Amino acid sequence: MEYPLELTPDDNGTYLVTCPDLPEVTTFGDDIADAISHGADAVQEAIAARMDGFTDIPRPSKGEHHARVPLYLDLKIQMFWALAEAGMSRADLVRATGWSRTKVDRLFDPNHENKLAQLEEAFAALDKSVLVELEPA
Repeated sequence: MEYPLELTPDDNGTYLVTCPDLPEVTTFGDDIADAISHGADAVQEAIAARMDGFTDIPRPSKGEHHARVPLYLDLKIQMFWALAEAGMSRADLVRATGWSRTKVDRLFDPNHENKLAQLEEAFAALDKSVLVELEPA
């Protein structure tokens, strides 16, 4: 999953970085590579804040430059969307899985590393399965 980044040259030789899908993302970089790196970090922080507040996480649009979301976070975002699409709350997922509230909350904690088997079980409770595809880097 990749979110678009807009890089705007500044008058001091740096680049202003924003993300049209996540308006709270604003950072900078000394050059294009640095700007994209800082943009990727800012995108991850914005998504983490939205997950923490359980507020909408938009699906990424297209752009010339982009920030790739790490796989573990991609899966958590997919879980977030699947729960919303099912019209379920975290409490509903607790009941569907039989897990504790803490264990379910960790599925949506971007700083917690879940076991893949846990994610698969939670997706199954939402009548979803995970398909992984490889593509050239």
